[in-house]
Amino acid sequence: MNDVTLAQPAPAAAGGLKASGAFFVETVTWVHHWTPTLFSFRTTRDPGFRFQSGQFVMVGLAKEDGKPLVRAYSIASPAWHEELEFYSIKVPDGPLTSRLQHLKVGDPVLIGRKPTGTLVLDGLKPGKRLYMLGTGTGLAPWLSLARDPDVYERFEQVIVTHTVREVADLNYRELFEDELPKDEILGEIIGDKLRYYPTVTREPFRTQGRITDLIASGQLFADLGNPPFDPAQDRVMLCGGPSVLADLKQQLLDLGYVEGSIAAPGDFVLERAFVET
Repeated sequence: MNDVTLAQPAPAAAGGLKASGAFFVETVTWVHHWTPTLFSFRTTRDPGFRFQSGQFVMVGLAKEDGKPLVRAYSIASPAWHEELEFYSIKVPDGPLTSRLQHLKVGDPVLIGRKPTGTLVLDGLKPGKRLYMLGTGTGLAPWLSLARDPDVYERFEQVIVTHTVREVADLNYRELFEDELPKDEILGEIIGDKLRYYPTVTREPFRTQGRITDLIASGQLFADLGNPPFDPAQDRVMLCGGPSVLADLKQQLLDLGYVEGSIAAPGDFVLERAFVET
């Protein structure tokens, strides 16, 4: 990953970091370590920062020489939320996450000023059902979209799948199974439209296996009580590791799906921006 050079130096902010034309300097407000390899954190949000649910932004820390070390992170909080939330892996030797995992409340973090990404509603044609297929920390954009009222206005059913290696990696499970349906505001909007489908590949669980295999065998649809993928009705978003993304994309292409973009909305969209670091 390439370093990003700060432009137009500004007065020093908290912790010695400097704001610039490229970054906001935000403050960590919450950190939660799910497992030895997964954690989440929230930061303050500049009032001028605008994004669409599902987009990503550059997030990072300053190196010893003052230059920023950043990587792309999906914003896990919805566009209406007053804070920014992120969901991350911990890479022991990673140039960024080896440091980022030690964040504490009050620490400064660099947040890019220009969110972007393909996992937005504008990249999809209208449809009946929206499937959001995620593996690992690829759940992050679904955390944003599943809490966005616009999603439920556009689709009759919203299905979030999360495939992980071990049961302990099913982070945010309580959010989908318990908190969102009972949310004072969102609960009424979501109603019975949201379906959460967790799967585990390396431990016993009620649903086991790779999401690609569960699609191919038809188990995903049988468990949900839905018909198989239909390009005329079902829209799909993909986020996860490169190999599973390639396999999922091919499955959809074989079914006649057309990849979409904001410029040319289609039947499915995927995010290619992420690397482990």
